[in-house]
Amino acid sequence: MFRIPALRSVPMVLAVCAVLPLPALAQDKPPIRIGLVSSQSGVFAQQGAEVIRGVQYAIEEANAKGIDGRKIEVQVGDDESTPDAGRRVAEKMARDGYNLLIGAIPSSISLAIAQNLQRWDAAYFIVASKSDKLTGDSCKPRSFRTNHSDAMDLAMIKEWVPTFKEKKFAVLAADYVWGRDSGESFTRAVKSHGKDVVLALYPPMGTKDFSPYIAQLKASDAEAIWVAEVGRDAIAFAKQAQEFGLTPGKRLIGHALIMNFMIDGSGTALDNVQGNTSFTADIDTPKNKAFVAGWQAKFKRVPTDNEAQAYNGAQVIFAGVAKAGSVKPADVSKALRGATIDTIYGPVRMRPEDNQLVLPNYVARVKKVDGALRPVVEQRYEPSLVPAPSPDCKM
Repeated sequence: MFRIPALRSVPMVLAVCAVLPLPALAQDKPPIRIGLVSSQSGVFAQQGAEVIRGVQYAIEEANAKGIDGRKIEVQVGDDESTPDAGRRVAEKMARDGYNLLIGAIPSSISLAIAQNLQRWDAAYFIVASKSDKLTGDSCKPRSFRTNHSDAMDLAMIKEWVPTFKEKKFAVLAADYVWGRDSGESFTRAVKSHGKDVVLALYPPMGTKDFSPYIAQLKASDAEAIWVAEVGRDAIAFAKQAQEFGLTPGKRLIGHALIMNFMIDGSGTALDNVQGNTSFTADIDTPKNKAFVAGWQAKFKRVPTDNEAQAYNGAQVIFAGVAKAGSVKPADVSKALRGATIDTIYGPVRMRPEDNQLVLPNYVARVKKVDGALRPVVEQRYEPSLVPAPSPDCKM
């Protein structure tokens, strides 16, 4: 027996299909739910604000275009710049279904999150944390780093040192693992080229008065100073170096020194300083040009390094969902391992051995562009320079 009403309904369905845009037809697909865990308070709050802004911009842009026909939802939480708070916030988000996590600044918080991903049924995307442990002995199958690691920076430094015209150097680096690694790696690179480090100083974290260190640097016969300080300490040192006449007489060369927020906080103290950089608006790729143009249209300025790295991390999430055809963390993780992804840095590969995005690296100089000081790329180092995966990473 024929069912006439059912047959009559067919043209109506086709008509609806003809006029509805693709995203509307895919509303039955589960949304992409992102847990944005970053610092809204504490010592990393300024960087956290930039990361949050970068991820939110990526989500707004993606919702306008559509990702695999899915809506993107986000929940934002404050990790208070501490590992305990970061872990608690991330767990709550994951339990609430926002289990594609992104956003912590320090490696200590990223390590706390990464250790629990399997238990939470979550995946995590690192956009700012640089510790080699994250892709070394603490690597996890559902943890992906989309920014440069310490090892990548140090490999670039080794190649960069031979271009320095100076013969004698000093080191001023923060007295913790990252600063020590930076200072010692720089010293080895310098000495391997027949040059010398005549003074190495390691001020404790939280130093506000750098005048005793500046006095020693001025008294030394170093022609240039390798500076590996970050955050408020870096800003304080740069301003005091200018105030007490250390610069421009002695050249500063920076490891993570010329980040946008530190340039902005230092007045003119970092003008003309060279350093490594994770991102600038000058990176010449189609994706980056489109990103910078869109950002300028919305914010009337170019994006900062933290904003761009956060945007890039969100793009990796979207690529994983599209490749997997799924929002499940296990599926997204499987799809991303070994995948080549078109990013603001160009097409780059997510290395399957340790889930590290293999990126080019850059040297930049602080210059005034459109009335504001910012890093401008002077040299690009190819991804082939990136060190091999750590044998300590066991996926």
